[in-house]
Amino acid sequence: MAQRTPLIAPSILAADFSRLGEQVLAVPDADWIHVDIMDGHFVPNLSFGADITAAVNRVTDKELDVHLMIENPEKWVDNYIDAGADCIVFHVEATEGHVELAKYIRSKGVRAGFSLRPGTPIEDYLDDLEHFDEVIVMSVEPGFGGQSFMPEQLEKVRTLRKVIDERGLNTVIEIDGGISAKTIKQAADAGVDAFVAGSAVYGAEDPNKAIQELRALAQ
Repeated sequence: MAQRTPLIAPSILAADFSRLGEQVLAVPDADWIHVDIMDGHFVPNLSFGADITAAVNRVTDKELDVHLMIENPEKWVDNYIDAGADCIVFHVEATEGHVELAKYIRSKGVRAGFSLRPGTPIEDYLDDLEHFDEVIVMSVEPGFGGQSFMPEQLEKVRTLRKVIDERGLNTVIEIDGGISAKTIKQAADAGVDAFVAGSAVYGAEDPNKAIQELRALAQ
């Protein structure tokens, strides 16, 4: 199997919101910018919406990896497409039509992904992978930053890696939650392609150097 170059996606949920533009520009070596959208319903917390997503898009050429932790994502995806999302990832628990929604997102020229909570089995969605460009495995409960990594979630990653490789798919496996210098290597070894890092990047003295170090550990 070819060596994959690890993709590092700093989460602006961990950034200083009062200097958000500066914080996005402080990570020139990031591959993607990860934008966590929370509605206070699907998860017990609120973050930001399409206007902030559009503002981030105006200050960076990086791809925006938009993670919708919201109920009824089909009602809101157009707002995020218009805001400049390059990939929209929604939760399978929040919609009854995950394949239809993915097809719609792709029809708009945007990559589509799904995410699943730690308690949701991956096996129910393996037959649908061809419709998705990305899968986010949550290694914490969605809704709050700074939680501890749940290593048992790497079983989902191993299952996904096996199926994606066997079928020759290009679906990217991303992991979100508790990724740091201590946890990134085990996630990479399990088969993760892309790594969301919040406090490990924005809590560091030099956020861009933290990205370089994380990527080196994942390789």
